[in-house]
Amino acid sequence: MDSQQRDNELLQLVALLLCPAANNQTTKKKKLTFVWKMAGALEEKELVKHVYAALQAASCPLVEGLHLQEADSMLQLLCAPSQHRTDILAWICSSINPNFAHSKAMSMRSQDPGVLNKEMAVFGQELMLCRAGDLDLIKGNTSPSRQLQFLEQLLILIPDCKKSAGHKMDEEILLNELYAAENLPHLTEMLTPTLDPWPANIKALHKSKKSPNKPSREKAADVAALLQTTQSALEHLKSECEFLNDNVQSPGVFSPSSLRVAACDLQQLMATFSHVYETDLRAYCSRDPPSFSTETDVFRRVQQLLLACNTEFEMLHEASEAFLSVNEEVNKLQTQPHYWSGGEKRTLPEQLEELSKQSKKFLSLLHT
Repeated sequence: MDSQQRDNELLQLVALLLCPAANNQTTKKKKLTFVWKMAGALEEKELVKHVYAALQAASCPLVEGLHLQEADSMLQLLCAPSQHRTDILAWICSSINPNFAHSKAMSMRSQDPGVLNKEMAVFGQELMLCRAGDLDLIKGNTSPSRQLQFLEQLLILIPDCKKSAGHKMDEEILLNELYAAENLPHLTEMLTPTLDPWPANIKALHKSKKSPNKPSREKAADVAALLQTTQSALEHLKSECEFLNDNVQSPGVFSPSSLRVAACDLQQLMATFSHVYETDLRAYCSRDPPSFSTETDVFRRVQQLLLACNTEFEMLHEASEAFLSVNEEVNKLQTQPHYWSGGEKRTLPEQLEELSKQSKKFLSLLHT
């Protein structure tokens, strides 16, 4: 929605509000429709600013030096079909997957741009962001909100883009909130603070914090005794658990604690196997073993026929290679000039033509 269209709709809204019969159902619907369009336009502006800031945060070389400030200019850049927009989309896909930059579609984009659009649509389908047939979305022929959502979802997948763009947007939101009109009085008071009298409950809390709060000797003794008891219990447990000792046992020494751990592990494995056997494997283990045929001559003959077929294929392949080589040599003889017995450099057709002329001359001399 451009500025001229918004001005026209605003004038229509003012005319509707000033109209005496502005309370009927049709007028209310028109006002609600206008408010809905304005809300959608504001949402698109905020979204396009966010996407443009994300491109700058990702260091996109295609937006460097543009310095766009108006949302309409950003919408024209990111949502209108153009070669610049296609290059930006291709750069985003290459940043997500570096192999995309070396694909066949990127090398053929100057000759056939449709191949690049199809490749980017397939790439979007692999990321589950669109379908392979959404070529209008790739070309920029859909609604701006749909295009901006698609670009935002792609930019999130670029490494470190989401973090930097979000940090930049958080700083802008904080500064806008700090310098808002309703917060200016609080900001002025923070810059020039004055000590106001504290309420009574705050004063009492402040005095209570200033008062000394030293623990009694009895409480300190109880805490020390509890710590000593806990330390003794931990030492006793450590002495009983031999596997927690720092001294590494030699491989030949028998360790009862290790045997207990191994037995527990074996018991758990056996219980798990028993459960799997009872639920899944029993039906297969109770079947009769398969009977194999003793007639192996059929398989031997099939193998011999396959080997003979492979041999014939190899012979045909070598014959075709020999034919190509002979054809190449004949073409060289017909097209490339060579030195003949007379010392002149001619091609084979020229030499044959010269020989025919000489034979005709020789025959004419004989007849005369």
